[in-house]
Amino acid sequence: MNHKHVLLPHEPQHGHSLAEDLPRLSSQLLQRRQALAWLGAAAAPALLVAGCGGGSSGSSSGSSTTASSSTSSSSTSSSGACIADPTETGGPYPADGTNSSSGATSDVLTASGIVRSDIRSSFISSSTVAPGVPLTLTLTLVNTNASCAALSGYAIYLWHCDRSGLYSLYSAPTESYLRGVQVTDSAGQVTFTTIFPACYSGRWPHMHFEVFSSLATATVGTNSVLTSQLAMPSATCSAVYPNVTGYSASVSNFAAVSLASDNVFGDNSAAQIAAMTPTFAGSAAAGYTATATIGVAR
Repeated sequence: MNHKHVLLPHEPQHGHSLAEDLPRLSSQLLQRRQALAWLGAAAAPALLVAGCGGGSSGSSSGSSTTASSSTSSSSTSSSGACIADPTETGGPYPADGTNSSSGATSDVLTASGIVRSDIRSSFISSSTVAPGVPLTLTLTLVNTNASCAALSGYAIYLWHCDRSGLYSLYSAPTESYLRGVQVTDSAGQVTFTTIFPACYSGRWPHMHFEVFSSLATATVGTNSVLTSQLAMPSATCSAVYPNVTGYSASVSNFAAVSLASDNVFGDNSAAQIAAMTPTFAGSAAAGYTATATIGVAR
């Protein structure tokens, strides 16, 4: 760059001898260096702002940041962006020692045979198999306080109504089906073989579960670290209820309820509902598989 000196009004005229020019040239060089240093310092914040997405160049930089965040999110999604499931009521039919049935305390958790994967049959005083659309449900238990790490060695108790909307040991008092306990493996998983539940009057179709820190503590509901529920997907309900024998009463019950009006799910956030709703695959004719992640803060 050609830096041309402009004579300022207050600058004195001078001669053209080397002796006269040297002091003046030195002074100009010093001023020029100071000016360049000042310009460099002023440019640094502007570059910093641009690098943080400010100004017109920020959109390019912002896209790069977004892409980086997206990559980071996808790389951790396997360990998960998980949320803690909200605590919900165990309802009137838990059979976990916290209430009574037919005048006696009902605690199926202490019954021999309660630890099982296939919960379709009764196992106490009957061997009746609950009819209905087959469902294999895999639950993954994770710690929301430790980057969604799997929780192994925990016990999960699952129970729900049959296709007529009845609960074993209560409204179906001679049966003990559709109840069982499994212990999470090294991946934090348990799998239950069961049936798709009915929709009974006043409630969105659901399943109940309790989480215990170990099988040894899974003897009474008051020991649970979480009691909550799973919401059945609307599309699956609509596929099953009108089309499968035994679920006819569910058609009108399901038409009269919504997640928003349900007295359990109605006050949950969209993120909580999403976490509490298992992902289903399959068909009403062939049966379903489903998965859900249960988050607890440990």
